[in-house]
Amino acid sequence: MPRAPLPEFSSSLRLKYVKLGYQHLVDNFVTFLSIPVMVAVGLELVRRGPQEIVGLWRALELDVIHILCSVFVIVFVATVYFMSRPRPVYLVEYACFKPPSNCRVPFSTFMEHTRLINSDEKSVQFQMRILERSGLGEETCLPPANHYIPPHPTMEASRAEAQLVIFSAIDDLIRKTGLKPKDIDILVVNCSLFSPTPSLSAMIINKYKLRSNIRSFNLSGMGCSAGLISIDLARDLLQVHPGSNALVISTEIITPNFYAGNQRAMLLPNCLFRMGAAAILLSNRRRDAGRAKYRLVHVVRTHKGADDRAYRCVYEEEDAEGHTGISLSKDLMAIAGEALKSNITTIGPLVLPMSEQLLFFLTLVARKLINPKRKPYIPDFKKAFEHFCIHAGGRAVIDELQKNLELSAEHVEASRMTLHRFGNTSSSSLWYELNYIESKGRMRRGDRVWQIGFGSGFKCNSAVWKCMRTVKTPIDGPWSECIHRYPVHIPEVVKL
Repeated sequence: MPRAPLPEFSSSLRLKYVKLGYQHLVDNFVTFLSIPVMVAVGLELVRRGPQEIVGLWRALELDVIHILCSVFVIVFVATVYFMSRPRPVYLVEYACFKPPSNCRVPFSTFMEHTRLINSDEKSVQFQMRILERSGLGEETCLPPANHYIPPHPTMEASRAEAQLVIFSAIDDLIRKTGLKPKDIDILVVNCSLFSPTPSLSAMIINKYKLRSNIRSFNLSGMGCSAGLISIDLARDLLQVHPGSNALVISTEIITPNFYAGNQRAMLLPNCLFRMGAAAILLSNRRRDAGRAKYRLVHVVRTHKGADDRAYRCVYEEEDAEGHTGISLSKDLMAIAGEALKSNITTIGPLVLPMSEQLLFFLTLVARKLINPKRKPYIPDFKKAFEHFCIHAGGRAVIDELQKNLELSAEHVEASRMTLHRFGNTSSSSLWYELNYIESKGRMRRGDRVWQIGFGSGFKCNSAVWKCMRTVKTPIDGPWSECIHRYPVHIPEVVKL
């Protein structure tokens, strides 16, 4: 029996090596260009000999004054350069709130409570279908007030949740770092939907007896991307206040935001949002570079609020029966895609290797001048980053970004597993994802991390971090008791 012919691998191998050769040539063009110049100069010096070189030096007739002036100019330029460049911002450590097991809401419990609370069977069935396709697991948690039938969304209960999640995260951060509350110079808190008086930042100052001259800020109404806005604000403050520590708190308080009506667009948050918080310690002190985990490289913010459709796609309002809730538009994914496109157009030139930028530019020119129907080139961001932390807003968000950025299953693993284990924890989800990567032992020195957040307004924000040292697998934290079980298979539909 004749042997079946082997598959033709030669053409694909040649294409692979052509791509690798192109990438190395373009990314190291200056190096490849400077080597022959340096070799030519060296050969010329060897040919001339030492006596001729000494003669050329003497012919310049440089005196001491000229030399001193040249040295002064060089020192002056170097001093201006080092004084004017931005101060480095280090992420020393962070901590995520680990919800207690008595706050867990398995699917059966969620649906049982939903049926007891809501008498409209169509609304109950709709929430069940959403939950089946949500990508959430059986261990996500809701605050104690939401376990009552009906829920108990009082101001006291909302404050109790805020104290639980925020203080727990700060206590863990203090324990990890040995930070003294009196050493905190800047405090930034973001919570979109719960904005009491006194503010959450004042609540933290009162609890930990922070200094009277602390610079505190409380951000509200800025949605799930507010965590990176807080990082950006802290970075700007650290640029003008040398030798400072900044404490950033990202959270969303679920208690006051339960929707009791039947409008479908407003029932979605009930199914997706869960409790969570993160506390992040930033510093601009040079002595913290040795113990810091990451250095902040870029923050890029995109706001599409000038467009009415984008402005209203995530909108807090009352339904016809007077129930307040968050309405999510059907256009949400399309608007998120437009915001992402604008964001990566800005961040691309900052992070992509020259080979990818050149391909993108040539494709753009070809579309403009030759064939407008030509498919646009999608830059390979896998060449710019080792890790991706995509806001775990829902399965559709992660699917869309994985498709558009052509990411592998491993690249979006942290986002999918965070959604499964903790649900949508709003702005703090990015830090649960980063902790997942660390808990898997994947973070190495020099690795680059891209955090992408989406939020109402509509906003798409990005932060780029560079790992300062190989991160040891944490022995505590939100993933400590379950990381050995992950990743898990998440079916398209979980039948309830």
